[in-house]
Amino acid sequence: MDSVVEAAIRLIESIGEVGVGLLIALETVLPPIPSEVVLPFAGFAAAQGVINPWLAWLAATLGALAGAYLLYGLGVLLSYERLHDLAGRPWFLLFSQRDLERGHRLFLEHGEVLVLVGRCVPLIRSIVSVPAGLTGMPLWRFTLLTVAGSGVWNGLFIYLGYRLQENYTAVERYAAPISRAVVAMALLALVWLAVRGVRQRRRGEDAAPAPEQTTSPPEGGPG
Repeated sequence: MDSVVEAAIRLIESIGEVGVGLLIALETVLPPIPSEVVLPFAGFAAAQGVINPWLAWLAATLGALAGAYLLYGLGVLLSYERLHDLAGRPWFLLFSQRDLERGHRLFLEHGEVLVLVGRCVPLIRSIVSVPAGLTGMPLWRFTLLTVAGSGVWNGLFIYLGYRLQENYTAVERYAAPISRAVVAMALLALVWLAVRGVRQRRRGEDAAPAPEQTTSPPEGGPG
């Protein structure tokens, strides 16, 4: 992780605000790149006069939007129907068709809040774009919600780095445990869904009635 952070810092030092935007776009698709380091360092660099804080915020928000578009497009390509069909296959262990249907209803009812608030939650801010595409959320609405949520998140962390300056790493020290906890809970949820899916399929197989056996009449008729 340290090598990733060092590479991110060098990129910002090399190409400035464009580097901030590229890193946040990658972070949206590849969560291991920590925005909790990238954004505070951008604020620190802005305080030193290396980059412009407003341009750094704009680049970060556009980068988040670009990454979100990529995952939204993945959701559109997968489509709810195709994923529903996959969920019915015996080898598909992530979730069952019933889980998918519940999640689909939840997103249809509360998708706007999930996208907006999800932009401020580690890992969730990446994943939430996929169900938005799956459920066919209008692109203009997805764009506005993503810009609003990401803009708040990016602005907050750049501001903290700007204010703390050389102590900008304190932001990551406090934010990292929260990020790790969210990732751990997400992984546990995936394992739980997989285990539950296997159990449900086994129960379904056990409860299925045995196929009726047809008995052939004895050879030869009555004498």
